[in-house]
Amino acid sequence: MDPFDSPHLGPLVLRLLPGDDLRGALEAAVAARGLAASFVLAGIGSLRPARIRLAGAEEVRVVDDDCELLTLSGSVGTDASHLHMSVADAQGRVLGGHVGYGSIVRTTAEVALLPLPDVSFSREHDPATGWAELVVRPVPARGSGGSRSSP
Repeated sequence: MDPFDSPHLGPLVLRLLPGDDLRGALEAAVAARGLAASFVLAGIGSLRPARIRLAGAEEVRVVDDDCELLTLSGSVGTDASHLHMSVADAQGRVLGGHVGYGSIVRTTAEVALLPLPDVSFSREHDPATGWAELVVRPVPARGSGGSRSSP
């Protein structure tokens, strides 16, 4: 039973399959349920390749080796995701940073999401940081004429 079919919205646990784009699949799962916001509670699995943008870097680093997904955290919105991960290679070296599109599930990824049905996420330029930062807005309740997935 899909937890979104029940009146109580609890955590959503996903198993992503080989070939799935980690970030894209999470955004699609949230959007498919009419949500505009959720947070990652936990995530583990394996990737190849892993695409990671390191702190302060503009370019994405591609790790084209089998990697273990050790941690996954962040926010997921239809156009406003901000995800971090750490991965380990076969020698146990760990690398972490922002999750890039094209981080492909190798064997599996198990991710727990906490849906936030009453809010939407967007990213807007913040002059204080120079980056597009999180903006949280209320979502109209169902039946009030508003769309749950519109920011």
